[in-house]
This record gives sequence, C-alpha cells and structure tokens, in this order.
Amino acid sequence: MAALTTPCLSASTAVKDETGMIIARILGTVVASQKDERLLGKKLLIVRPINVDGSDTTGYVVAVDTVGAGFHERVLVVAGSSARLAQGLKDVPVDAAIVGVIDTVDVTAPE
Repeated sequence: MAALTTPCLSASTAVKDETGMIIARILGTVVASQKDERLLGKKLLIVRPINVDGSDTTGYVVAVDTVGAGFHERVLVVAGSSARLAQGLKDVPVDAAIVGVIDTVDVTAPE
C-alpha cells in the first residue's frame, strides 16, 4: 500500500453539509495492534471528504465504521460528539464515525 502524503484533517474541519455530516469516500484501512481497549473489534477506515459533485477535497480522516462500508464507497461521516452517539460507540474514544453508505446524491439548483 502506498504511503499517504496528504495532510490529515481534523474531523471537525472537514467539509460538511448543512446537517453537519461529512460526505466522504473510503481510501483504505488502518491497523493498530496496540490501541485503547474500547477500540478492540472496531474497523478503522481512512476516508477523504468529497464535494457533492464527487470531486475530492484535500486531506483525510480516520473514522470508525459502524455500517460495514467497503473500499471506495461514498459514505456519511459524523464527527465530534455525534460520532460517540453512533451505534456501539458510546464511551469510545472516537472523533469520526461512518454512519451510512450513500446510494445517490441529488443536488437541486437554488431558484
């Protein structure tokens, strides 16, 4: 796997929609053999925030997968205290969680 050279974004500074959710694409996985015991069994994925048109932004975020998302899928990510409200993450030290897999995105032009 190639090394990442782009800067890591804080989940709180990633591009968010009006609901505070981040639209992102999965780039890869993170394996940590030593970690907080509350993260045992949690799948960590590298996601890159994207624009609504699907174009990439810069940087990346490591997020806990709560929905079984796959490589290169578009996903919904929540950050901060919202991440700790995701299924199975209460009292887990996470700043970003994948809470949905995106099927389609429709953007209506303002009138």
